[in-house]
Amino acid sequence: MKRGMRMFGLEGKVAAVVGAASGIGEAVAMGCARHGAVVHCLDINGEGAAKVADTARQEGLTTNASALDITDAEAVDATFNRIAEEHNHLDIVICTPSINVRKPLLDYTSEEFDAVIGLNLKGSFNVLRAAAKPMTVHGAGSIILFSSIRSQVVEPGQSVYAASKAGIVQLARAAATELGPSGIRVNAIAPGIVETPLTAPIKANNDWYAAYASKSVLHRWALPNEMVGPSIFLASDAASYVTGTVLFVDGGWTAADGRFTPPGM
Repeated sequence: MKRGMRMFGLEGKVAAVVGAASGIGEAVAMGCARHGAVVHCLDINGEGAAKVADTARQEGLTTNASALDITDAEAVDATFNRIAEEHNHLDIVICTPSINVRKPLLDYTSEEFDAVIGLNLKGSFNVLRAAAKPMTVHGAGSIILFSSIRSQVVEPGQSVYAASKAGIVQLARAAATELGPSGIRVNAIAPGIVETPLTAPIKANNDWYAAYASKSVLHRWALPNEMVGPSIFLASDAASYVTGTVLFVDGGWTAADGRFTPPGM
């Protein structure tokens, strides 16, 4: 690390954040910009991504925005090639989008399966592959995929979503082994329950909301901004020797096994 550089600083870095129009992606895009990166806000909702970029520019930050559907492999390739050519390098790519269809496995349709796997797993693959190509030429980079606690623990109605999130973990690990010799780090973040548009139906149900809050050892949900620190860490030189790992940001959800406190404790 050069003298005077902040360990968690992203100054001089070019970052692309997918899913930047709302939720975790929005928070992470703003966080990367505030830590000094030039940030490209990407989302299928191009208008929403543009609003986030505008908000960042009002703070004096350097951001751009464009629409991107990560299920369109050709569009993903073109977008990351364009960003890399514009700046002569691409240092950080963070992919946050996912969808969920909560229903019993036996009620799942083939179309619903394809939609969840197509966006969550294949979309992440498209982003990972497209990002790695220019990073390989440059000889450095950090790619961060978003998994979930559902990669490890499940509940009824989460079968296909959980499978997609477990797949992302193995995708990141395999990519880390392949891309490490080229100087590229690949990691995954596994959030717990975060207040985002994806979880809005749960929050609207008081009993469901409370049940999830009580499962966390902190007895609350996470806010999108609480995913920023872990993302900055993995993106920055502070994590220069961290690759092929999964960082759980779940309020202790996966650490706790049950809620009974033995007598005398």
